[in-house]
Amino acid sequence: MPFQQGSARTRQRTVLLVGIVVLLVALVLAVVLASVLTHRKQEVSPKMMKWKDRGTTKNLQEVILGRCYSYVMARYPELGDKDCLKIWESLKHAFVYKNPCNITSEDYQPLLELASHPIPCNKSLFWSKTNDLAHRYTKSNQNFLTLEDTLLGYMADRVSWCGDPSAPGINYESCPKRSECESNPSSVFWKMASKMFAEAACGVVQVMLNGSIEAGAFRSSSIFGSIEIFNLNPDKVSAVRIWLMHDIGGPQSESCSGHSIKRLKSILEERNFTITCEDNYR
Repeated sequence: MPFQQGSARTRQRTVLLVGIVVLLVALVLAVVLASVLTHRKQEVSPKMMKWKDRGTTKNLQEVILGRCYSYVMARYPELGDKDCLKIWESLKHAFVYKNPCNITSEDYQPLLELASHPIPCNKSLFWSKTNDLAHRYTKSNQNFLTLEDTLLGYMADRVSWCGDPSAPGINYESCPKRSECESNPSSVFWKMASKMFAEAACGVVQVMLNGSIEAGAFRSSSIFGSIEIFNLNPDKVSAVRIWLMHDIGGPQSESCSGHSIKRLKSILEERNFTITCEDNYR
């Protein structure tokens, strides 16, 4: 009898231990599952947010393809070997179904390689706060090209896009501004495109700046001041011509002898560029 009672107690202990183990396993699984679900929510929530900038351009594929074909077939037929369908697919893969705050330069690298083309020497025109004037100028004067006059810039000019984690993988309602997150699709794209445009420049390059801005015509935080100026190659670029423009009827806040232009000249001189500056170049 004592032996049977001992066996019964052993079985009870075994059942109890097994029950405790099962309970512990269930608890561990519950914790893991909760962690995964929380992580997913954290991943999804930024992508589902209402951003402050406009959403993806409607009919984006048709817009990009139309511009690409127009550029390589009508404007620059010498670039007719460019594959516009591949270019579109490469752009799409750079942002579709992705967190719009986690875009990297690697995402756009295939697109830049597909769309890049040589820029003739002495034709590169950089600009800052002179968007409309610079492009009216290049439209009437074929001797100069801005970034927006290259294939890459022409396709993307005034177009917006960003991804979303849920179908269809594109957010047509809103996209993040740079102030909301710096690694957004638009900011990363234009930084990379600007870097490539500057690296391709050769001969004499032109820079059109706005002398009617109180804070100064040259701003270190601008795309030109933070990216393009540092990617000009002194071995390829012989001189930099600064065109300081003023708004018609607007204030003339700065001239070629102004404080921000002096700062710009100092940066260029340190990089061994020859510099000239002209007020209100005609």
